Amino acid sequence: MANLHEIVQWCNQTLKTNEFKDYAPNGLQIEGRTEVNKILCAVTASEDAIDAAIEQNADVLLVHHGYFWKGEPYPITGMRGNRIKKLIQNNISLVAYHLPLDSHPTLGNNAAIADLIGLNHLEALDPFEKHPIGNIGYLESPLSTEQFQEKLKNIFDFNILHLPCSKNTIHKVGFCTGGAQDFIAKAAEANCDAYISGEVSERTFYEAKEQNVHYFACGHHATERYGVQRLAKAIATQFSVETDYFELNNPI
Repeated sequence: MANLHEIVQWCNQTLKTNEFKDYAPNGLQIEGRTEVNKILCAVTASEDAIDAAIEQNADVLLVHHGYFWKGEPYPITGMRGNRIKKLIQNNISLVAYHLPLDSHPTLGNNAAIADLIGLNHLEALDPFEKHPIGNIGYLESPLSTEQFQEKLKNIFDFNILHLPCSKNTIHKVGFCTGGAQDFIAKAAEANCDAYISGEVSERTFYEAKEQNVHYFACGHHATERYGVQRLAKAIATQFSVETDYFELNNPI
């Protein structure tokens, strides 16, 4: 058993949340019971994830995508109201970490996919960022575009969308999980052979071709499964609480 606020404080310090300008509040978003025995983690605080937390008698739902995003309407109604109502009625806390969990050098989403893909000698995609949310890494040996796409497909269990350019092999790779397709310009400036993110836009097709960078859309959800699991495991080690992961495979 652990104390909710001690867990949140440790996470905030570990992820350095006060050093980020984000699109939603990081940390404790909805306060439930103080004593924590079990944490369920998920990518997004969907109703399915909340129902799983209720079913598993979890005290905390730990996610990457929480609530209260900038630009959202203030009234707590409809779908969001239903979600929040379920959390409050079941005394379950919602804890969310967005950009700090993308960028953490060992627990983050980008660090996790670098490990999975086998990208080494990591550097910042944007050297002017204090805590880079995108990175550049190098494959141990260059791969053809077909080999690289098959590698990504096996890792992410996702129907990878490849937007090609004229380069024949891939060695230097830029990457940023989630919805960071527009960072392809940064990858081009750094002379990357390929750039990986989660989502894709209509304009990305032309940007990949004209900036000569292979683009691989590997799924917003698929590329961001890992940070919450790494964070939950770190919390379990630090506080001796039970943790589990809820997977709802989102095809986007």
